[in-house]
Amino acid sequence: MDGRSLAPRQELNARSVAVALVVAALIGASYPLIVLKLGFGPNISVVSAFFGYLLLSAVGLFTGLRPNRLENNLVQTAGTTAGQAGFMCVLLAAFDMLNSKPELHFSVHLTAVQTFLWLTVAGLLGVLLAVPLRRHYLETENLPFADGVATGETLTVLEDPKKAKSRARVLGLGLGMSGTVTWLQLGYPASLRFLPEALYFGASGKALRLGLNWSLLSFGTGLLVGARVTLSMGLGMLASWVVLPPLLFERHVIEGLTFAQTVRWVMWPATGLMVSGGLTTLALKWRLVLKTFGSFRMAELSGSGSTDFPMRWVLGGVVTLGAALCLIQSVSLGMPVWATLSSLVLSVPLMLVGIQVLGETNWAPISVMANMMQGLFAVLMPGQVTANMIASGMSGTIAGHGETLMQDYKAGQIVGASNRHLTYLQLAAVPVGSLAVALVYPVLRDRYGVVDQPGHAAELSSPVSVKWAGFAELLSRGLGALPAGCGTALLVGCAAGVALALGESTRHRRFVPSATGIGIGMLIPGASVMAMVAGALAHSGWRWRARASQEAFSVPLASGFIAGEALVAVVLAVAAAVALATGVDLRGK
Repeated sequence: MDGRSLAPRQELNARSVAVALVVAALIGASYPLIVLKLGFGPNISVVSAFFGYLLLSAVGLFTGLRPNRLENNLVQTAGTTAGQAGFMCVLLAAFDMLNSKPELHFSVHLTAVQTFLWLTVAGLLGVLLAVPLRRHYLETENLPFADGVATGETLTVLEDPKKAKSRARVLGLGLGMSGTVTWLQLGYPASLRFLPEALYFGASGKALRLGLNWSLLSFGTGLLVGARVTLSMGLGMLASWVVLPPLLFERHVIEGLTFAQTVRWVMWPATGLMVSGGLTTLALKWRLVLKTFGSFRMAELSGSGSTDFPMRWVLGGVVTLGAALCLIQSVSLGMPVWATLSSLVLSVPLMLVGIQVLGETNWAPISVMANMMQGLFAVLMPGQVTANMIASGMSGTIAGHGETLMQDYKAGQIVGASNRHLTYLQLAAVPVGSLAVALVYPVLRDRYGVVDQPGHAAELSSPVSVKWAGFAELLSRGLGALPAGCGTALLVGCAAGVALALGESTRHRRFVPSATGIGIGMLIPGASVMAMVAGALAHSGWRWRARASQEAFSVPLASGFIAGEALVAVVLAVAAAVALATGVDLRGK
């Protein structure tokens, strides 16, 4: 049955909206832990689609109506949007990293209400600013948006009852396995905690967090990401946690063979690697960038015939939300109105480039766009770390939601969805995801830690946050303020990033390590990277032995692994927070 022939009531109805908001809340609440633990945000669209199928089918048991792909597309749209909002927990973690350094005179401590309002307004702006661009990117340019295509195809498969049920069972198996393992590792009562979190290698393995983490979330991510990027992360892990620590210790550059001591040094070459690699990749696409700005026609920008969503709502919303953003950033963050308006104007071309790059390469350059905004604000407001972080955070939020909207439009194009309905769900899911991250991030930070404390190593030190905070520190203090040898290492990392990006642009790309992958692997604890490498190798072995089975079931299994650990870890963190506040331990300790 062609999705375009389905009546509108079969797409936007009470069931699809209710399930969409539930999935948005689930994804929004679980995604911060995924991002902070892994250091990047894996594609959550297909995961949302599987959850949507399960919940829509459960509701269908009572209504007698089988879910269709148009309903499920609305659900995955809401989940993807909430996940994008959840990704911005990396910015909150970067704030906390900078807050821990008094010498920077940085002090941003947002309440849950301030976080919610800031991320909601910036996210809604990102959606509305991208709405008029649908015709340009999806019809005039006809960009592939590979993840959007994969999601659209998945939605089509899930509409087939036989295929959908088998995949749903595999997803449920993954959820149960991952949730059980996580509970046995972190849950209570203590008598059940016979499974260690990791197996460490060598005398300094535990202090350096070098080993194999029994994390099905990390394993499942390796299943999804595949061998090239994951093995690149393995190279970064070997450099940071095997080769460099003893060399740095012998030369008295670090005081001990610990994760905290080592990461303060290796973050600089890793940051140089990722930033230079990302910017070089963007520079190599200069024709693409020029094309982005040169091929817009006024009719397309004005929205004439370009979208089903009313353009008067877009214009009114942008003006209203722009004014609200100026007010929020002035009152809550001390950002001058002129600076907010400047960053908003600068965010638009960065978002346009980001969407084009995502559409052609399936790579969302959110952190690179944020780094570019940091560089611009280093010129506009030199030495102002707070303004630098606020402007880049707002720009990253706007760009991220604009990219997500276009990817969802692509999936909708495949299944025959209404663009207006998709936009409705995007707008509805932004505040849901923002509220989730505003409430969940402080709980995760307090339970697991994002900044090392005396006697307690942080468990959720996201490489994206380290890079974001480190780049702001670098721009404010210059190379002379870095630890011994870091300036040289930073330059070496930059050179390596450029070289790898150039290599990735050749026809031998599959043999060239990923600069981003190596950089992330240098910052994530080795125990997590090893689990991801194991997942990637399992993916390759499974594909070699039984390709049809792998193509059918690896994504739902990985989705279950990822979601199961994330959701149980969040539940345990909330239980710990309630116990601390009330004196009643819900975990039974």
